[in-house]
Amino acid sequence: MYRILIADDENIVIESLKFIIKAKLGDNCEIECAKTGRSVIEAAENFRPDIAFMDIHMPGINGIDAMKEIRKNNNSIIFIVMTAFDKFDYARETIKIGVLEYLSKPANREDIEAVLSKAMGIIDKRREIRTRDLTIKEKLETIIPFMENGLIYTILLGEDNESISKYREILGISEEFGYIMVVEAKQEFASNMTNVVGSSVRLEDHYELIKESVKDEINAVVGPVMTNKIIILAPFDKNAMPYEYRTKLVERVRTLIHNLENDINIELKVGIGNVKNFEKLNESYHEAISALSIGNGSVLHALDVKIGCEYEDDYPIDTERNIFDAVEKGDADRASNEALHFWNWMVNYHADAISDIQIKVIDFVLRAEQKVYNKTNSTYRFTSRTNYLEAVTGAGDLSALKHWYLEKITDAARKVSKVQDDIQKTPVEKALNYINENFGQDISLDEMSQMLGISSYYFSKLFKNETGTNFIEYLTNLRISKAKDLLDENRLSVKEIGITVGYPDPNYFSRIFKKNVGQTPSEYKGAE
Repeated sequence: MYRILIADDENIVIESLKFIIKAKLGDNCEIECAKTGRSVIEAAENFRPDIAFMDIHMPGINGIDAMKEIRKNNNSIIFIVMTAFDKFDYARETIKIGVLEYLSKPANREDIEAVLSKAMGIIDKRREIRTRDLTIKEKLETIIPFMENGLIYTILLGEDNESISKYREILGISEEFGYIMVVEAKQEFASNMTNVVGSSVRLEDHYELIKESVKDEINAVVGPVMTNKIIILAPFDKNAMPYEYRTKLVERVRTLIHNLENDINIELKVGIGNVKNFEKLNESYHEAISALSIGNGSVLHALDVKIGCEYEDDYPIDTERNIFDAVEKGDADRASNEALHFWNWMVNYHADAISDIQIKVIDFVLRAEQKVYNKTNSTYRFTSRTNYLEAVTGAGDLSALKHWYLEKITDAARKVSKVQDDIQKTPVEKALNYINENFGQDISLDEMSQMLGISSYYFSKLFKNETGTNFIEYLTNLRISKAKDLLDENRLSVKEIGITVGYPDPNYFSRIFKKNVGQTPSEYKGAE
């Protein structure tokens, strides 16, 4: 449907245009008419036309001024100017208004239909774009809650920053920092037992209202109901929250909670964590949970209830945190540098406190190794640290202790890095590494498949796709290549070389070698 406005002070022009337009569009159009400048402005405001055929010279307000006034409130209207005067007299004035076409009176039917088709094409294109935009927006409205929930879960699980960055990009979060709020519904009591499920169900019933109320008050990502809690992420543009902002935030949230309690008849409590960068927002979550558990009041900020340990003014807590963050991420260079910074602080400010330095060194090394156990699923052995105490207390000087300390911290990060690299490798890459290191052992397709945790059929198919050869051919070619290298060195006997490359039977080794090289091992060795 197209809404078309005809503005002209001549009835014959109006009727002619109406006839031509109706003949072309039939019931697909609505037509309004006006004969003065003022009436056309009023009609445009009430009718909201898509297209306006405008005469320049009309009683009262002229057509140019009328178009300027209409354009203020209708940016999409398409103007088609009709006039008996030379268009060059007014073209300069109308160019800023965005006139589509000029028709000289009397205009013939073909010209009118042509310009009408042109205007309709523009309108159809705009509507198509608008429909597509609305469809995309509608889909985003459906997807965004899943993305928000995904971001919350990723933060709580402490997953890698790459996943968090992707969620931030999708959700348009440009801030580098944020804090976590936890809204908790008071647990109901039934048969003298706390009923978390009951609180969760009631919270779920009012979730949409709570979500919209929070978003109206705070720029935030609102997660799903988790037991009797809702996790909220509020992006922040600074790495710390000023005191004045914090006090105002607590008051705003308190008012918000009070209003919600009146609407949903559920007693609520909110814990607020400290501002962190996105990689460490799970720490803000734990602070918010701690604030809920130990504080009194409806809204509790971690700084107000003194969550966590306090440190002496000059203690390099950020450096300490960076050490274990680097170890956890497998960044050996960063772990070593941060550990060195902490060492320098100890010897610069507490050089005479040798026993305290020794204790801190042991503390850091054990904590770093605990990160390794947690990250690599390696086996803990009770006696694996037998010589640690001796290494620390028996160090001849601080230089030896420093070397041991830095070596242990760096080694912990390297172990994490190695496991992360292994995790990222495909099954075939893992298999190739194992084969290259153990080609002299008895290796079979079935054993390798079992080691990788996949079926032998699937592994065989993967191996052929990635290497271009089958498992047995690859292993045989590798063994023969290694055997040729050893034969060229001329240090071992043919029998010893066969055993070294995985063929303990000399006769079988000779047959396999000749089949691939064209000579027996002895002939190959003699030819050299």
